[in-house]
Amino acid sequence: MPPIAPEPAATPERTPLSFELFPPRTDAAAIALGRTIDRLADVDPAFISVTFGAGGTSRDRSLTVLRYILENTEIEPMAHLTCVGSSHAEANELVRRFLDAGIRSFLALRGDPPVGADPDAPLGDLATAAELVQLIHRVQQEREPFRQVAVAGNPEARRIRARERPTRVAVATFPTGHPRSKDLAQDVDILLAKEAAGANLAITQLFWRADDYLGFVDRARAAGVTMPILPGIMPTTTPARLARLTELTEVEPPAEFAIALEIEPDAAGQAELGIAYATRLAAEVLEGGAPGLHLYTYNRHEAVLDVVGRLGIASPHQLANERNTER
Repeated sequence: MPPIAPEPAATPERTPLSFELFPPRTDAAAIALGRTIDRLADVDPAFISVTFGAGGTSRDRSLTVLRYILENTEIEPMAHLTCVGSSHAEANELVRRFLDAGIRSFLALRGDPPVGADPDAPLGDLATAAELVQLIHRVQQEREPFRQVAVAGNPEARRIRARERPTRVAVATFPTGHPRSKDLAQDVDILLAKEAAGANLAITQLFWRADDYLGFVDRARAAGVTMPILPGIMPTTTPARLARLTELTEVEPPAEFAIALEIEPDAAGQAELGIAYATRLAAEVLEGGAPGLHLYTYNRHEAVLDVVGRLGIASPHQLANERNTER
């Protein structure tokens, strides 16, 4: 029988949620994704991020999903951007395109080289996620003209008005180590460089043990990283998906979980195993001080919302609405 997830100690008001989606490949998938977005919006996440590849078609589909979130929900959409295959001019134009559409949150990624390519070869004009972070801020500044405002107490004096930056410029980090890093110290140094470039949020790659996340956060804080580091968690409900995630991330899951998922003959039982494991992991990192949860959805709402429900998480807006209703 699948183990029962323990009752978490998380405080609902202090547990921001966010989700990740990828653009649909077909019209039918697009309709299903719209329903998923509507369901995810019900729990009032802080943002929903949307991935995209280096190709133009995928970028167009990503922008369509981002616009749907912007126009049909009150949730902040977050656009993924990568360095792969982009010149400075192309990256500049893409950032402007997102800003013009009303997007103010970004996830800046170095990205993976094409299959078969030299992993150390340049990906384009932008070599690192830190450079992409700087470009996002620069484009935002360039597209807003300088304006002068009066100085308080001296109506004849003028100063340059402060200009807003995007709401969020997030970056990725790797609590178990990036496959091409020599050690975790290098990963912390890279995260520091991203924050120095202007990043104000970090989201982790998948991990399977709470100590991996909590230990990495301790290392990062000791080194001087101050921005929030969100734990990225995906309820993994089939052996095939677990195998694919292991291949993509090169992070080995606990043997006992992989074996239990493999030998469970029933699809419902597999789903229960994956959801219970993700719930326990989320509860442990929240108890250890995580500032929220970033849930990878695989474009399905059922498993992630089951995790949210088991954790007893309600958004501040939901709580406020409930209090108003009670009055």
